[in-house]
Amino acid sequence: MTTEQTAVQRRPALAAQGVHKRFKIPEERSHTLKERALHPLRRSRHELLHALKDISFAVAPGEFFGIVGRNGSGKSTLLKCLAGIYRADEGRIWCNGRMSTFIELGVGFNPDLAAYENVALNGIMLGLSPREARARYKRVIEFAELEEFQDLKLKNYSSGMHVRLAFSVAIQVDAEVLLIDEVLAVGDAAFQQKCFDVFTGMREEGRTIVFVTHDMSAVTRFCHRAMLLERGAVVDIGDPRDIADRYLEIAFGRAAGYEDADVGSARMGDGAARVSDVWLGDDPTERRSVAPQSEPLTLKALVTFNTAVRDPAVSMALLNEQRQQVVVATTAREQEETGGFQAGEQAVFAFSFHNMLAPGRYHPILTITHRGEGLDVIDRLAGGMSFVVSGVTASGGMVEIPVETEVTRWALAPPSEVQPTGGRG
Repeated sequence: MTTEQTAVQRRPALAAQGVHKRFKIPEERSHTLKERALHPLRRSRHELLHALKDISFAVAPGEFFGIVGRNGSGKSTLLKCLAGIYRADEGRIWCNGRMSTFIELGVGFNPDLAAYENVALNGIMLGLSPREARARYKRVIEFAELEEFQDLKLKNYSSGMHVRLAFSVAIQVDAEVLLIDEVLAVGDAAFQQKCFDVFTGMREEGRTIVFVTHDMSAVTRFCHRAMLLERGAVVDIGDPRDIADRYLEIAFGRAAGYEDADVGSARMGDGAARVSDVWLGDDPTERRSVAPQSEPLTLKALVTFNTAVRDPAVSMALLNEQRQQVVVATTAREQEETGGFQAGEQAVFAFSFHNMLAPGRYHPILTITHRGEGLDVIDRLAGGMSFVVSGVTASGGMVEIPVETEVTRWALAPPSEVQPTGGRG
């Protein structure tokens, strides 16, 4: 292999170096011709929004590269700069190969035309020749599953039908580099699976794909690497699972000890003891706010005794974002006699379990009780802190329990071997 061939192989399919993008947001606007005529010399003041700040990365040929971040982090702006829709204010962008964009599906469709005309026009806009666009019409309409609606004008299509047709056109373009913005799965469940199959095939073909999404399961399923943006800057680039955890930490994570007014922090009880502090993990100085899924989880509560208390018990209830109790536990179940505590003493009560919770935010409620004439409440703390469970598995349940599945083909007996039942005919 020559030096020139080696250099071509090492050349990235797509790269950005020091890219900046700013937008001017006007503070005052002249809405009428009269305002412009009366105040011709008035300067329009504007605020400068720095949407992208020194973005640098490179995507190798055949790589499926994910870009994630919260709303307003600059993901779509970056993709439009890469596509040439926006011009970067600073920095350079390179693309080695033909590019196709899946940024806004259906842009350029004419609602007064039927499917055939729109497929041909949109295919030409995406880079196909008129002959290629017309030749691929049958494949487009079959993939979109719109054969019986192909003579309808697009203005009579539902929004789902419209997007399915646009997606079907977009995937027909023969491009080496594809830019995809939140359109991996469109339509109903069956069509979504077809979309997943298409992108699985593109990945196996070695297409270079840059994929913007909020779906962390899609990032870990498809991407070789991922990049996390926050407020227009790169936070990290690396393994998709690590990036997904960082994204969830930024999206949901707040410092432990956060007083969540939405849950409420009203105290109740006789005040003989108080929950002084709550934290995640073993070390109270770390103040962790994220608990990775499928790893051990420990929640600890520091209790300060104001008067003498005999055999106190602490109960914990974990509430999810829908305020449903997902986990309930008490120290009294294993330790009915915890001993006597004098005024001024402190004790740590710990709850540990293997974290099988679904990704999301959780709010612990802690209650201190002791046995008097029944079960007396000493203190109840709701809203003392919250934490986030990070993970890529989210089936929709409250917990993510490992489940083994099996499919066995059931062999039916040949008709000649089936014994007749019932009486004589």
